[in-house]
Amino acid sequence: MMRRLLTPSVLSASLALSLALACAHDDGPPPRLPDVAAATFVDGVDNPYFPLPVGARWVYEAKGEDGTERIEVSVLPETRVVNGVTAVVVRDTVTVNGEVVEDTWDWYAQDSEGNVWYLGEDTCEFEAGECVSKAGAWEWGKEGALPGLVMPAHPAVDGDRYYQEFKEGEAEDAGEVVAVGLSVTVPAGTYSECIKTHDTSTLDRELDEHKYYCAGVGVVKVEEPDATEALLEVSGI
Repeated sequence: MMRRLLTPSVLSASLALSLALACAHDDGPPPRLPDVAAATFVDGVDNPYFPLPVGARWVYEAKGEDGTERIEVSVLPETRVVNGVTAVVVRDTVTVNGEVVEDTWDWYAQDSEGNVWYLGEDTCEFEAGECVSKAGAWEWGKEGALPGLVMPAHPAVDGDRYYQEFKEGEAEDAGEVVAVGLSVTVPAGTYSECIKTHDTSTLDRELDEHKYYCAGVGVVKVEEPDATEALLEVSGI
């Protein structure tokens, strides 16, 4: 068990900045910046809506204008220490028509209440097999970046809009639980005890996603305006 404190002055300044940016980029209620100073982190991630056991693997598919997109997500046996907290490492690889277009290592940790935090990512976009952009990469504790919530301990439809990540001008995605108690059918099967979130960004007005998380499985479907990403197979859960 590890704990990382954010001093009240830094937290207040960061919160004020996030609210100002939200107002500048979003017409709706501003997201809140979760209070990481109050979090006590534990080993592993076992939130039922976002379980990350080592060796777990999810495969998704979406069809778009450029062809078939395949997303493979796996929980690696390694860990990474991010700003003093031991994080679970998840690799997320996106291919289009068999060619890698994005490869990302994400870092997650869970607190003693069961909230899952997103601590950063090392990401790269590829063209013709070459890494051409690392835009969006961030890490808690570097260049003012702060962690956000990726999954609350007890998801509820309560109007709470929270930052999932925060690095000014780079990573400002936000989420909100908009439905609970759902049943969702995807190629991998039919799942109950599901919730639905609405994900947006204070940087990018075009980001408009609805994600479906099901107990014991995690993400099973992602709906975007022009495509739907659905779970094909899952193992290791």
